[in-house]
Amino acid sequence: MSTTSTAKYGHEADAGPDTGPVGWGGRFGRILRSPLGWSVTGLVGVALVAGLTATGPGPVPVLGAAAAVAVYALVMRRIAGRATPEIARSGAAREALLGGGIGLGFILAALLLITFFGGYSFSWAGSGFMSVVWSAVMVQIGTAVTEELMFRGLFLQALEQRWGRGIAIAVTSVFFGAAHLGGAGANLWSALAIALQAGAMLGAAYIWRRSIWFVTGLHFTWNTVQQLAGVPVSGHDPEGLFTVDAHGSAALTGGIFGLEASVVPVLLSVLITVPMLVLARRDGGLLPRRRTRN
Repeated sequence: MSTTSTAKYGHEADAGPDTGPVGWGGRFGRILRSPLGWSVTGLVGVALVAGLTATGPGPVPVLGAAAAVAVYALVMRRIAGRATPEIARSGAAREALLGGGIGLGFILAALLLITFFGGYSFSWAGSGFMSVVWSAVMVQIGTAVTEELMFRGLFLQALEQRWGRGIAIAVTSVFFGAAHLGGAGANLWSALAIALQAGAMLGAAYIWRRSIWFVTGLHFTWNTVQQLAGVPVSGHDPEGLFTVDAHGSAALTGGIFGLEASVVPVLLSVLITVPMLVLARRDGGLLPRRRTRN
């Protein structure tokens, strides 16, 4: 994918309604069409789909992800009155592969560095290869798509429209970290670590590429490689191809919460997030706050 994301995705989608929103008038209609209204509506819709399908058998999480995309498109086009180039099918595979490549490099570098410094040792789990990979891919596709639609597609864009992109990245990062407090071993540090490494990186990635598929590819590869390596994913310990033994300080290994509470990926994420923000600024992606009709 080229880095000319302004030309490809454009900021025209943020300039005002491209399609007619639902025809509800009055105060309720104005509230519904505001960034708060359409973002909350979309968040509830996507969250309901995710709740019903995320842990389903076989391809159910992927079907749920497709349904979540449909809900997102409906809300953005019919209620927000906005075009949705961020979920365009054209170029989607290229965006997902580029994001996936960055995510793969990031997570492998983190795993290798922690292992090099004596934090992890791995052994083959002995489980069926295909069944474990199939299950991991299905679940993580569902997770990555629905979380990115909620946090970057809806929440970030609503905040961006009202208060600008810097505030949007900061606020969604904090909420993204807080959303992962339910895992085993979660604490204030793990929430902050995820806010810094994942929330900020994925927010910057979206602002740079303006593509849900790009951030989904990055998110999916990150989670899937962790799971297959046997490392807990945000405090959850699903079946992987390997079992991992952690040695030494939790600051290095992340403890029972997993790699995402280690200082290593937090530091590595800076090396990815900063260039993305620089590229976004170069391509016109970091625009100041702008008044809107909503």
